[in-house]
Amino acid sequence: MALTRDFKITILERAQGDPQFRRGLLQDGIELLLAGELDTGKEILRDYINATIGFETLARQTKHTPKSLMRMFSKNGNPRAENLFNVIQHLQKNEGIHWQIKAIHT
Repeated sequence: MALTRDFKITILERAQGDPQFRRGLLQDGIELLLAGELDTGKEILRDYINATIGFETLARQTKHTPKSLMRMFSKNGNPRAENLFNVIQHLQKNEGIHWQIKAIHT
């Protein structure tokens, strides 16, 4: 069987070189959280954080410890809404975008 590149490295390199991909990761993570897919949403946001600003910088911005943030976005993490929205606010600011929510009737 052929060796493949580590998925995390591939995400990191693609996010650093492709702003549209990077913003797509952030958008997907937020949309999954809103859709109730918390585990997948947290996983994508964790990948986004690792591929962009990192937990150390995010910790300084949010006034949390890196370890606390990593735990928040872990599989068993259960972040408070206040902390989660604070992180999303900083991620948007770092990306230079602001997401707006629009209702769609289904």
